[in-house]
Parts: sequence; structure tokens; C-alpha cells
Amino acid sequence: MPNDENTTFHQQILHWFYQHGRKDLPWQQSPTAYSVWVSEIMLQQTQVTTVIPYYHRFMQRFPDVLALANAPVDQVTELWSGLGYYQRCRNMHQAAKVVVEQYQGAFPTTLSEVMDLPGIGRSTAGAILSLALKQSHPILDGNVKRVLTRHYAIEGWPGSTKVQNTLWEIAERNTPKQDADAYTQAMMDMGATLCTRSKPACERCPVAASCLAKANNRQADFPYRKPKKVLPEKTRQFWLFINQQNQIWLERRPPVGLWANLWSLPESELGETMTFPLNSGEKETIRLQGFRHTFSHYHLHLVPRVIHVPSDQRISEAEKGEWFSLECIDKGLPAPIKILLESLKAQIQEK
Repeated sequence: MPNDENTTFHQQILHWFYQHGRKDLPWQQSPTAYSVWVSEIMLQQTQVTTVIPYYHRFMQRFPDVLALANAPVDQVTELWSGLGYYQRCRNMHQAAKVVVEQYQGAFPTTLSEVMDLPGIGRSTAGAILSLALKQSHPILDGNVKRVLTRHYAIEGWPGSTKVQNTLWEIAERNTPKQDADAYTQAMMDMGATLCTRSKPACERCPVAASCLAKANNRQADFPYRKPKKVLPEKTRQFWLFINQQNQIWLERRPPVGLWANLWSLPESELGETMTFPLNSGEKETIRLQGFRHTFSHYHLHLVPRVIHVPSDQRISEAEKGEWFSLECIDKGLPAPIKILLESLKAQIQEK
């Protein structure tokens, strides 16, 4: 593998990619701007192995941007359930509508136009145009940041503006005009398969000879970790109302905020007693174990309350509340809520 001074960084990366890079991922087969876009959004903060089955189901249901734009948001969030960070899929749905309305269903082809779509930043836009249309644009996702911060020994947290600007300059300088699609995929592959967070495979790295972190045995120091922040703790009661038909009462979340527009359980402050029209017949007969779920900005302690009610009349005045069969819990639900319902279902089956 070439690594002498006359061989550029990108040439060494490309040489490695053509021999060892990943070329069998589903979105790499006959890539389009739409298919690459879907994969890139799913891959944000999610591992490839996790994404693949979601990607197949999503593309089967929504094979093109028109199908996605015309679908009810419920169908989109249902297929997204389990991937987390639900704002990603809501932004995709909204962006699909923009593509249909403003671009007649043809995905835009300039960096500025793609970046104007909801939920798409500079790195994602560059990846879409590079991988699908072979345009030359730098990218800077988590994998690429790790490769570059180690290779150039970039001090400081990559999320800071100063370090971010430095990394963009380096990424732009290294991105070739030709074979940009292969180089972009190669950089992603480098971070995912060689330059991993722990135990990087430096012995197989095509640019190890010029890597400053390796030269100083400082691979573990880069990239710098985000300064620690103590996350606040919150506790909420979640009410699982179940009727004689084994139906569960769910309510639509508000259009903004946590779990926006998803179906969820009624909730209240810890210790608060909720008042419902069925007070005369309510009884708590099952106790479920609570647990803690961590979001990016706080820890949430979920305290479940299971209440059996005698009929299927409405539990609250919530306009968007409905009874659903406990057997059909594959709707677009937040992951912690799905855990509670699965636990309730298991308890009922044991009786």
C-alpha cells in the first residue's frame, strides 16, 4: 500500500477502500439521492447493523420521495419506532413534502438547496450529493471526525466552534475532485472499521505512517471527549389504563417537545392522583417495575401505574386519546413506552 511522501492522504485512503472498503451495504446498490438520504438520516447516532433492517422496511413502504411525502406521519413514525431521536423522521417527512412541492419530486442537486431541507446539515448534504451524484463535498460525521482528529492530533473537543472549523478546513483540503463518492464512503468506513473508538486497528490503517496520534502513542486521547455535564433527574408517573377487552388507553403527544406527535401514555407528577371519569370503578391490580431512561439532556425515571377500568369509555377529555388492543403495540411508540406495554402484556399472560 502506498504511503510515501509523494502519495497524498486521499490517494492512500482510496487505495485502501478499493481493496477493503464496504461495498455491499443496501443503500450502496444503485444509489439515488433519496435512498442515500434515508440511509444517512438513519445512520445519525445509530450503528449500521441496527439500521439495515429498518432501512429495508422503510424503503419497501416508501420507495420514493413522493410515497414518503404522501404518507401520514403516523406510518412514518411507526416504521421508525425503536431507532430513537424521532425528530429525524419528522424532519424527513417534512423535507419530502418540500421536495415534492418545490422541486416537483426531484431531489435538489446543489449543496445550499439540500441544506435548506429540514433536518439536513452540511455534512449530511455533502454525503448525499457525493455518494449519489459523485459531487465533491467534504463531510464531517462522527467517524470522519475521529479519523481526522487522530491523524492530525487536533486538540480540543470536536463539538467546539474552533475545532469544528479546523476540521472542516482539513476535510475540504483532503476531499478529491474525482472519485469523491469513493473517498466519502472510505472515510466513513475508516472510522467504522479501523479507526474505532477503542482498540483502533492501526496496523491495518493506510495512513498510519503519517498519523500524529499513533506517532506519539496518543490514539486514546483523540478525539477529545465532550466536557462532562451532570444530567438532571426527572420522575414521572405513567398511567396504564386497561379495560376488560385488554385494550390500553393511549394519547397523542403535542406536536412539539418530547416524543412530539407520538402515541404515549397519560402521565403526571410523582405522587399526583389523576382524576378521570371512571373513578368509581378504577382499581390497581398489577404492579410493574419502573426504570430509568436517559435522554441526551436528562434522565427520566418512569413510574408505571396500572389501572383496570370496567368499560371502554373515554379515560380523559384528551381529543386525541383512543383505546388500542394491547396485542397491537407496534404503532409508532417511544421506546420506553413500548417497554412498559410489553411488561404489562407479559404480566397479563402469566395470569
